[in-house]
Amino acid sequence: MHTSSPMSINQLSAPLLKDLVQQATQLRLGVITLSNGCTIVDAGIAYAGGLEAGRLIAEICMGGLGHVQLQTNSTFPRWCFGVVVHSNQPVLSCLGSQYAGWALETEYEHEKFFALGSGPARAIANREQLFTDLAYEDSAEATCLVLETDKNPPLEIIEKVARDTNIKPENLTFILTPTRSLAGTVQIVARVLEVAMHKIHTLGFDLSLVVDGIATAPIPPPSPDFLTGMGRTNDAILFGGQAHLFVNGSDADAQALAEALPSSTSKDYGKPFSEVFKAVNMDFYQIDSLLFSPAAVIVTALESGKSYHAGKLNAALLDLSFGFNH
Repeated sequence: MHTSSPMSINQLSAPLLKDLVQQATQLRLGVITLSNGCTIVDAGIAYAGGLEAGRLIAEICMGGLGHVQLQTNSTFPRWCFGVVVHSNQPVLSCLGSQYAGWALETEYEHEKFFALGSGPARAIANREQLFTDLAYEDSAEATCLVLETDKNPPLEIIEKVARDTNIKPENLTFILTPTRSLAGTVQIVARVLEVAMHKIHTLGFDLSLVVDGIATAPIPPPSPDFLTGMGRTNDAILFGGQAHLFVNGSDADAQALAEALPSSTSKDYGKPFSEVFKAVNMDFYQIDSLLFSPAAVIVTALESGKSYHAGKLNAALLDLSFGFNH
């Protein structure tokens, strides 16, 4: 795919980041300036954060090209609130910004730090093969990175991001969203469209044919236990996520895409994610990559107007994962 658009996800997301910081008190966020000038936004470690913080952070993750709403749904009566995610630039927004593809790790004070980074800084650093496939890169004088972590990043990580982006630490912002937090839960579930886009890329479908996309998933209750909380956020998408994609191209290609997309096509489908994760000794990369996708999809072929449905929602597995007590 060749991205001919001159859009800068860093420029588009900068006003959203500014609003997040200005509303920190109302959103129960902590904003800390480190000795090197870097800004840390705590969205769930020492500060409570919340659902609205997670919604705003998700829109920052999407590079200013996505909209995330919290709203009711009638699909799952026991879990009747969820996110609706939309982008009319789903390739750039989801893959060029929101995808948590930048692995950052180091060892300090005899402890290992590891986190996956998402957000507009990725497109400046260009450290991932994905950006070669997208033929996209961005530049800016300031940027931000969202980390799924319950620890403050050590200075070595901040210095690495500063080097890789060629941006001074005082112009860097790190947003920290623990999986166990409300904000972390929302911003992860808001990846329901992104996981569909990433699987489309994995399947080798021509990304330039994807015109628009919208998706929804229920918001699970967070858990103080990392494994349980991480499992619930994944299961919200795997068992409760729905995506509608609008594509150019032939009916046959649209139908084939729809049939290949749902999570139920994976050999690892059928158990709560926490059980799948434990079964591979917590080695994320041993899980079938085709599992990570919404439960149900609709693919509409714009040239013919025909739509193809595939996959299934699974309320029983959702209840099991979310800890519903009968």
